[in-house]
Amino acid sequence: MGSAHERILVLDFGSQYTQLIARRIREAHVYSEILPYNVPLARILERRPAGLIFSGGPASVYDRKAPSIPAPLLEAGIPILGICYGMQLVTQVLGGKVARAAHREYGPATLLVDDVTDLFKGLEGERARPTVWMSHGDRIEEMPPGFRSIARTSNTPVAAMKATSPGRRIYCLQFHPEVAHTESGVTILKNFVHNICGLKPDWTMRSFMTDAIAAIRDQVRAGQVFCALSGGVDSSVAAVLAHRAVGDRLTCLFVDHGLLREGEPQVVRETFAKHFKIKLKFINASARFVKALDGVSNPERKRKIIGRLFIKEFEAFARKAGKADWLVQGTLYPDVIESVSFKGPSATIKTHHNVGGLPARMRFKLIEPLRELFKDEVRELGKELGLPDEVVWRQPFPGPGLAIRILGPVTKERLATVRAADAIVEQEIRKAGYYQKVWQAFAVLLPVRTVGVMGDERTYDNVVAVRAVTSVDGMTADWARLPSEVLASISTRIINEVKGVNRVVFDISSKPPSTIEWE
Repeated sequence: MGSAHERILVLDFGSQYTQLIARRIREAHVYSEILPYNVPLARILERRPAGLIFSGGPASVYDRKAPSIPAPLLEAGIPILGICYGMQLVTQVLGGKVARAAHREYGPATLLVDDVTDLFKGLEGERARPTVWMSHGDRIEEMPPGFRSIARTSNTPVAAMKATSPGRRIYCLQFHPEVAHTESGVTILKNFVHNICGLKPDWTMRSFMTDAIAAIRDQVRAGQVFCALSGGVDSSVAAVLAHRAVGDRLTCLFVDHGLLREGEPQVVRETFAKHFKIKLKFINASARFVKALDGVSNPERKRKIIGRLFIKEFEAFARKAGKADWLVQGTLYPDVIESVSFKGPSATIKTHHNVGGLPARMRFKLIEPLRELFKDEVRELGKELGLPDEVVWRQPFPGPGLAIRILGPVTKERLATVRAADAIVEQEIRKAGYYQKVWQAFAVLLPVRTVGVMGDERTYDNVVAVRAVTSVDGMTADWARLPSEVLASISTRIINEVKGVNRVVFDISSKPPSTIEWE
């Protein structure tokens, strides 16, 4: 796992691109971890990072409550790369001057590279004038003592700078190398992690798999392990990983809470009982879950109720089965990031079922072997573990299931409606060849009714929203530009085949500002 490898720490100052920085470092096969900017200095140093990256952010360093860092961090001898706000922060802390720019610079700019050593190595000749992505309203008026400019643009005299003092490996960029709009941005980041920080590209899913299996064995020792299996790629990969570590001491529990997609229980049984020969216990608790959700409209309450009931089901089974010490969950890094709130950068958007839906006190100790990974990394790990493609490429499905795709109260009737509509969306997306091209595509049942005409009769029925998005890791997403004929087929089939629906709408909002799920 990440702890077994040298790492780059990314300090988050609130940039929309922070997660992208971490991903770019991982794509260079170096482990990276995101921490809030205000994490104590001792916590940073105890992790022994090989390098630090300060992200961008929406604040100005001269604001009264602007995020900052302790000055000793800059003197700890750790290589540092400051990006945008991070550059301005380094400048201010070390005695330079930051001021409001005459014109806010947002969008592409041509970078003129003056120093093609270390950070800009490889940007010689024709590559010495790359297009970069700017997004700032402040500029460096005076560099700190002991720094010199190494790149510029027509509007920004100091577009990149580096420390010249011996022993100080501090580099700063006014532009964003992590975004796709910046040419050679990946080269710049690789130069930082490989050449300046001296890290080898040895963090791969194969090495992660080996380390994770060893870590689970060390953590569990002789204990008995349960795995909360949902059928999605996350819990499936976590289950197979745990099985590699502890063998028959693992029991997978599949709780049918009545909030699943059509055919889900059968797929899970077939995959795990037959394909992997993993012990699988099936619990039909749909009546209990649906009853507990009766009359509940608030999405956070839905998530909390479902989380508590899951644990009750596991604990009840454990009492019958004997001693059970550990519970494996398929928590991912985006779940952790979105569920941790700290001052400034990442607000808590929603409680993720795998992170915040569990009670504070429970009998099990948690094992979350995937909590360092993004979704595409989990898929890659699934391939390493030999999972079939139909599991590896399964679209994400929320832990609370269809309960949060029903806006308003959950009932058996409304579940049947959204489940049938959702199945049609999946069928038509697969038929059109878009299943692996989109991140998620699903149906949402809205809490409104509209007037319609069917068979020359007036109807007053439900509205279904179709949501389809493209994404890399779920942290940001754009609405999928599905062909109109695909949308027409989905709409026609839902209205014709799903009783009680007379209108279908298509959601064309992106994340941010919207989330992928409606609740």
